[in-house]
Amino acid sequence: MLTKSDLIAFESDIADEFNAGKIASPVHLAGGNEDELLDIFASIKSRDWVLAAWRSHYHALLKGAPPADVKAAIRAGRSIALTFPEHRILCSAIVGGICPIAVGLAWAIKRRNGDETVHVFIGDMTAMTGICLESMAYARRHDLPIRWIVEDNGKSVCTDTQEVWGS
Repeated sequence: MLTKSDLIAFESDIADEFNAGKIASPVHLAGGNEDELLDIFASIKSRDWVLAAWRSHYHALLKGAPPADVKAAIRAGRSIALTFPEHRILCSAIVGGICPIAVGLAWAIKRRNGDETVHVFIGDMTAMTGICLESMAYARRHDLPIRWIVEDNGKSVCTDTQEVWGS
């Protein structure tokens, strides 16, 4: 299991490579939520699915994707859309785009009487979008095996979420 120090060191390395011009595509770094993610991932099983948005380096690492593979994907330009199906992690750079995918995965699990859970990590801005709210309502209505985790940093990109959404 990775530690908080491991996560921070990984992101620092990626930031250094980006700042040195070794990564030519967008990179969305994480930070400040290591303790919370470590607590959440302690209950996520290897057979569960993890779906996340564009700030997903930590999620991929904590779900079991090898650091070298995550780093290679970031170097290849996939920082904001990391996908490692062999580790049951899917990410999307489209705001809210991962939500209906999560519903589809959860339906498949329910239909075959599986015991997996789909853990969906979204930001506070995404949680206010129509596609996300509709996906949550649908999943709740059909009692799908989904756990929604809102990573609230109080920002909608660079704007205060309260100011933008008023909730």
